[in-house]
Amino acid sequence: MNVVLAGGTGQVGTILDRALTAAGHEVTVLTRHPRRERQTGWDGVTLGPWAEAVDGCDVVINLAGRSVSCRYTPENLRAMMDSRVDSARVVGEAIAAAARPPRVWLQMSTATIYAHRFDAAHDEATGVIGGSETGVPDYWGFSVEIARNWERAQHEAPTPATRKVALRSAMVMSPDPGGVFDALLGLARVGLGGPVAGGAQYVSWIHDEDFVRAVEFLIDRADIDGPVNLATPGPLPQRDFMRTLRAAWGVPVGLPATRWMAELGAFALRSDTELLLKSRRVIPGRLREAGFSFTHPTWESAAADLVQRAPGGLRRPGRATAHGGRR
Repeated sequence: MNVVLAGGTGQVGTILDRALTAAGHEVTVLTRHPRRERQTGWDGVTLGPWAEAVDGCDVVINLAGRSVSCRYTPENLRAMMDSRVDSARVVGEAIAAAARPPRVWLQMSTATIYAHRFDAAHDEATGVIGGSETGVPDYWGFSVEIARNWERAQHEAPTPATRKVALRSAMVMSPDPGGVFDALLGLARVGLGGPVAGGAQYVSWIHDEDFVRAVEFLIDRADIDGPVNLATPGPLPQRDFMRTLRAAWGVPVGLPATRWMAELGAFALRSDTELLLKSRRVIPGRLREAGFSFTHPTWESAAADLVQRAPGGLRRPGRATAHGGRR
């Protein structure tokens, strides 16, 4: 296939670019800072020469958006909103103007669109959209509004010849440096991976291999459009999630953190506690109904694989290798 990958230089974009290229597809990456072959410059806001790559391609995948790993100041929240909505809008304009539009447009969204919830899981049919929960910070509602506007920009784009899928993705776990798994493993390795504020909040996630496979599955399934949850069937409380990760690395203890300690840590890391404290209990209803099978449906299996692939993972004494031996 000929694939245009907008915003393809971040963690998730790097995963997809690597996998799709290895599978023999021709991938053009749209980025604000092109540095190598197959990268084309764009600003994520206005039409330009980059739109020529869209005309005649098979698939557009738009991942563009400001990183959420930041302090949720009004300025940063606005930048998160604008970068997502503007990029989705202008991708839609490029597709609408194409003489030969792509057959499918996969638009990144987020599982954060669902409500903070402990009692039941969210699928696409019965899940509750967030923004009106009680007992949570008011600004959490803005994150939901970002997601809603992000999806609306795709939905309202006049592209009748192109099937549109919104990827409500949970955290994509890969051993690549700088990703969310790298950060969580770093905490676990030094004994800081304990429960945060009690640890009852749910963590939804998807293994990088399953994320790629799900994207390929959705490209091929012409009968699926609209929102699709990209998350494994096994979300689990944060305390259990981190306990499993520590066990995979061989760390027996993780120091707990209270809410105020989490606030201090987030401030020091220039991040926000919503990423730690919001309960994201999301399951893949439509993927499972369509017959998709996860390679890593449990966190125990996924954590073991990711730890083995992480820098230094195979060099640890006694660590099982991929071939079942020991190193």
